[in-house]
Amino acid sequence: MTSLDFPALYISHGAPMLLDDDLWVGQLAEWAKTMPKPKAILIVSAHWESAPISISSTAANTPLIYDFGGFDPKFYQMTYNTPDASWLGELVSKLMPDNEPLHQHSSRGLDHGAWVPLRVMYPDADIPVLQLSMPTHDPVKLMSLGARLRSLREEGVLVIGSGFMTHGLPYIRDWRAQAQAPGWSADFDLWAAEALASGDIDKLIDFKHAAPGMPYAHPTVEHFTPLFISLGAATKPDAAISTKIDGYFMGLAKRSFEVA
Repeated sequence: MTSLDFPALYISHGAPMLLDDDLWVGQLAEWAKTMPKPKAILIVSAHWESAPISISSTAANTPLIYDFGGFDPKFYQMTYNTPDASWLGELVSKLMPDNEPLHQHSSRGLDHGAWVPLRVMYPDADIPVLQLSMPTHDPVKLMSLGARLRSLREEGVLVIGSGFMTHGLPYIRDWRAQAQAPGWSADFDLWAAEALASGDIDKLIDFKHAAPGMPYAHPTVEHFTPLFISLGAATKPDAAISTKIDGYFMGLAKRSFEVA
């Protein structure tokens, strides 16, 4: 394998009910088929903000975290029993600097930012999965962390940042799946698409001030900042990205992309 075989991904993972959206499921499943099957997956989710930097349980059949409420009972019964990921945990640990030891959170399972998209992409659950916490929202520090993970791609590991391109839930007024995107969501999405297409890392780093639609598109930023892990893990972070999924769900931008 070479780094060109395994891109780094940014996925707009959505809430569990996206599993009932045939369009999104189809797009995500087809995207997975365009890539070689990874040896393992390392994923950074918007739903695990923790410092010092930590990894989830490496044991086989790591339990899922149902970190949501008010959904159909079926979502709380879903499973995703992945193989042992101990070797990946050891590999990731070796990539951390001596002054930033990696904490193994042996009781933590996979949150929905990990298992919802992976259940679609790799439904057989036959690939080891490890979750890495997001220790900061500083884009520069996250890109530096992503750069440390870059070599994993040469080992056959798929590196994923999992968030949502816009996530202004407090400002949603139309909760239908096909709702028209509010102006703040569409404006932010188009701005991000242009910045990514031109490889303008500086503009992306300054998203809080530079992007239209703020702070409505991201009243809290944890669904956008995993993007910087993905960009940092790219061979050339400032190269143009390849958008694989765009459009909106409940008016929120589900733009997802890969970088070589």
